[in-house]
Amino acid sequence: MSFLRRRSATPAGPDFDVLAMDPGDWPGNLGAGLLPAPDGTCQGVFLRYDLFGGRGPAMIIGNLPEGSPAREIPEGEIPFEVAQLLIALENEEEVTVVGTEDMPVMQGDNLLIVRRLKLSESRISCVQFDRSDNVLVTIAAWDRPITDDLYALLKPLPAELFQQG
Repeated sequence: MSFLRRRSATPAGPDFDVLAMDPGDWPGNLGAGLLPAPDGTCQGVFLRYDLFGGRGPAMIIGNLPEGSPAREIPEGEIPFEVAQLLIALENEEEVTVVGTEDMPVMQGDNLLIVRRLKLSESRISCVQFDRSDNVLVTIAAWDRPITDDLYALLKPLPAELFQQG
């Protein structure tokens, strides 16, 4: 995706573009979390979209750059974003990855190879794709399928969204 680029490092926000849905396009509550490294750089960003009026998130979108420890998960283990979704829902059920499927998806003029994760908890939908700047995007949704039209809503969010006030 040619429109994505690396930003200069700043301790107040991510040093890469965060690809997600614009908070103004989402009718519910939005929360964002940063994964800081000891040197102050950002090792990932996840956005929690809550459409259920405070009863739990409908979706979590994570952006993890190359080298982020949250990307290093053993075979069969769930991605960081799925774990965050389960924590937010206060669901303590053990969930594992039971299979994957790669699918081509168009996002504007860009072809994405999207990896659909099949999970032991069927109410969770999860997809992942790598961007041209080596950032892994993971989308985890609760009780709703992730359809191809969602990819058209994804865009880089402004860095100001992640600045400390």
